[in-house]
Parts: sequence; C-alpha cells; structure tokens
Amino acid sequence: METTNQNWQMVSEIELVYKSKVKASERLQIKSSKDAYQLLKSSWDQGKIEYFEQFKILFLNNSLKVLGLYEMSSGGITGTTVDLRMIFSAALKANATSIMIAHNHPSGNKRPSEADKYTTTKIRQAGELLDIKLMDHLIITSESYYSFIDDGAL
Repeated sequence: METTNQNWQMVSEIELVYKSKVKASERLQIKSSKDAYQLLKSSWDQGKIEYFEQFKILFLNNSLKVLGLYEMSSGGITGTTVDLRMIFSAALKANATSIMIAHNHPSGNKRPSEADKYTTTKIRQAGELLDIKLMDHLIITSESYYSFIDDGAL
C-alpha cells in the first residue's frame, strides 16, 4: 500500500487558474471590429508593428466582454507561428465562449494572404468542436485594419 501512496508524488499536478485583474462590471465590451481594432492597436508596441509579425487573441464571454488579451507569438517579417492547441488551451482556461484573433502585417498591406485564410478556417473549425466561436480575425497595420467578418470572409 505504501508504494501506491508514493506513486502520486511522481505525477505532475495540473492547475487551471484564471486570475482577472478587472471587475466583471468594468470589462470592455466589443461591439464591432472597430472596437476590437482600437483595443488591439493600443496594446501593440508601436516599435514592433512595422517590424515583425505578432499574433494576439482576445478572449470574450457571452456578453462579448473582454476576459483577457493574450500575445500568442512573435515571428519574422512575413509570418509567425499559430498553434491551435495553445489558442484553445488559453481560451478554455479563461472560460471564453468566443475569441477574436489578430495579427499585424509589417508591410502595411492589410489584405489576407492564403496562409491567413487557411489559418482562419482551421481556427474556426477547431472552435466549433469546442463550442468557442471565432468572432473575427483582424489584420492590423500601423494605419488601418482588415476584418474577415466585415469583408464577409468569415
């Protein structure tokens, strides 16, 4: 019996914790792509927006109030890594019912590439399995943005 009690100490403990710094009543609500763009643009380091790609995620509740913002990756001039498992592990941890994703194009071109379209489809499909809706994908530049939902591409 003693060996059984010792075996549990050889297993890693997993703890799921979401710590909000904002009261529920004070959370920002996203009502449009413009709201999301303004929030995301203010979070971007302006010295990096035209330098290399970054990928960020807004986690939202049922009322489309922001639960959190997560910078998932930073990459090179023409791309960054997007890992579905990381997106949805963070979304589940935050108890999000929907997400908005965003990345910047250092070139200033706000049109989505084929890779952007493919990634958006993969994220939308994965979210459907988990009942986490992809609300939009924004491509951010220093001067403007592109919204997949506003353009009818999502």
